[in-house]
Amino acid sequence: MSGWSLPVLLERFHRDIEHKLETARASFAHSGTKGDASEEVWLKMLQEYLPRRYTATKAHVVDSLGNFSDQIDVVVFDRQYSPFIFKFAEQEIVPAESVYAVFEAKQTINAALVDYAQRKVGTVRRLHRTSLPIPTANGLAPAKKPGHIIGGILSFESDWKPALGDPLLKALNDHEADEHLDMGCVAAHGTFTCDADQLHTAVPEGKPATAFLLELIARLQELATVPMIDVRAYANWLK
Repeated sequence: MSGWSLPVLLERFHRDIEHKLETARASFAHSGTKGDASEEVWLKMLQEYLPRRYTATKAHVVDSLGNFSDQIDVVVFDRQYSPFIFKFAEQEIVPAESVYAVFEAKQTINAALVDYAQRKVGTVRRLHRTSLPIPTANGLAPAKKPGHIIGGILSFESDWKPALGDPLLKALNDHEADEHLDMGCVAAHGTFTCDADQLHTAVPEGKPATAFLLELIARLQELATVPMIDVRAYANWLK
């Protein structure tokens, strides 16, 4: 017997994230500082535990037509196949083709913040994404259709009582077509997910942060690889 316990490891992982989020909320008086600290907790978790092909950062997303998204708290993108990541004045800008998932990170969750996250996610999904045929040993494979961009919200607490009840589900179902949230985590209370029919289910969990991470990885696996970006479409702006 090794002495290791998988349930204990999963429990400790969640407790570590929950403790860091709780500390961020309790330690800072300024709401903006609290928000920055919470974002950092989620970003560091994803940077450390997602497979190395993925990178997580706070960023704007840009397309080859020159359109920009709002600033997004957490952008999960494919670093291996991203030909360029712009950095300007400490801000990062990621090409739309490289994006797998986007999340807003908040101290708490309520109807206004769900709506806010939905609109932020929409600014990314509405961007144009190029896709080129893929060279292989057997010739060119057809261009891959850009996949769905996962969208969600991350928080420590909920303003609702119960935290994951009907008001949350009502807020999640009130959105424009390209603004729905696929998943989210309320670290002190549980998670929610959305199925292929865009029906949301709230799941009270004893280890919400762990459950969220594992579900996110599973959904990223289902997306496979981002399309092959048409770099020349971006180079057209040099003319």
